[in-house]
This record gives sequence, structure tokens and C-alpha cells, in this order.
Amino acid sequence: MIFVLAGTQDGREIAKMLLENGYDVAASVVSRYGGELLAHACGRKCLINDKPLDEQALQAYMRTQQISLLVDASHPYAANVSRNAMAACSALSIPYIRYERDLTELAYDKITVVHSYEEAAEAASKLGQRIFLTTGSRNLEKFVHNPHLKDAELTARVLPTAEVIALCEGLGIDAGHIVALQGPFSCELNKELFRKYAAQVIITKNSGSIGGTDTKLAAAKDLGLPIVLIDRPQLAYPCMGHHYEDILSFVRSHANDK
Repeated sequence: MIFVLAGTQDGREIAKMLLENGYDVAASVVSRYGGELLAHACGRKCLINDKPLDEQALQAYMRTQQISLLVDASHPYAANVSRNAMAACSALSIPYIRYERDLTELAYDKITVVHSYEEAAEAASKLGQRIFLTTGSRNLEKFVHNPHLKDAELTARVLPTAEVIALCEGLGIDAGHIVALQGPFSCELNKELFRKYAAQVIITKNSGSIGGTDTKLAAAKDLGLPIVLIDRPQLAYPCMGHHYEDILSFVRSHANDK
């Protein structure tokens, strides 16, 4: 059986592709909502895990499910997930391949590239007081509690789930500063949201076009808004593919459970 770390749209599509090519597939997500999206994409043929797995739990899961190959299609910024997956595969001598989205070209002179959430908060504080966050919910507290942003007005665009909204409220973000929407978003919708919330600076990640980075950059550029962009973590992947065909070719070369 092939194990796909599938917490993204890429991951869901890769899991579906492998199923359609006759492979047995298990896939892991990080939330109940992610599991619902995966089930909708893949149906009942995919074995879904929606529980957190550290390195030891990942090893145990792969032993139990007799995993023969792992495809890491986790979010580009989920560095710990990838580190655990590489370590677990190495320990069990299981082939590993990373699916890495292409980067979005940064053709805009008002982009400040940083390498951490803390750096992003400090850089944004120098560019404007009304900050529009498009970095998801998992690291919101790093902005809310950052001393550089103590006087800033933060608006967070997050997934429209009860858990995420409760998280925002628990951090003191009121309803008027929560934009609960499921992407992807067009350039025009991004512009309207940036205007509506009177954004002075946008904080985002380079998640590639499938993550909506291109339309966020285009919208900010049209409005002349500065962007603070958190760069991807750099990991030493043992094997990497940038296209679905690369993943399928690797699987055909290594999988033994078709």
C-alpha cells in the first residue's frame, strides 16, 4: 500500500491519481475538514487517517498498514511533517518522494521576503498598521502575540470551520476581523477583500499557484500594497518531483503492491 501525506489539494489529486492507476492508497490529513475533502475526492477506496502522527506514530502506522512507499504531498510549509516522514522512511527502509509545488515568480518591487513568522511580523509593522494575514490559522498566535504588532489591526483570512473560528476568537480576533472563506480566490476577489478591510500590508506565503499566491500578488500589485512573503523552509529531500507524472513514475519504479 502507498501512503500519501495529503493535507493539500495536490495531495488529494495525487491520491486520486494513484487510486485510478490501480494502487492501494492510504492518506493522511491534519484535520477533520481535510478528511472530508479527501473522502469527497477519493471516495471509499482510500484509507484515511486524520490523527496527528509524529515520527514514532508514523512508523507504527506504516508497519500496521504494510506501507511500501510514501509520497510526501504535505503543505510546503509543514517542515516538521516532512522531517518526520523522511526519518520514519529511513528507519523502515521505505522509499520516499517529496512532491514540491513550483514557486510563484516574485515580479513585484514591493515584496519583502522573510524566513519566519517572527520576521514577517517585524517587517509588516514597518509597512503599515492594518495588516491582512493570508497565512492560515496554525500560526496566528505568532502574529497576535508579537510585540511588534501590539498596536496593529490584524485581519485573518482562514478556513470557515467552527474549530478555526473558535481559535481566532480565542486569540482575541473579533468577527469583524475574521474572513472565513475557502479558497482559491481570484485576483478580483482578493482586491475586493483587501479594499474592504482597508489593508495596508499583506502577509502571505509562497505556496505556488495552487495555493493562490499568484492571485494574491497580482491583487496587491494592482492596489500598490506592500507584501511580506514568508519563504519556504529548505529541506534536504532525498527525492523530489514537481509534476504528478514524476510521482507516478517513481511509484511505478518502486511500489510492489499493485
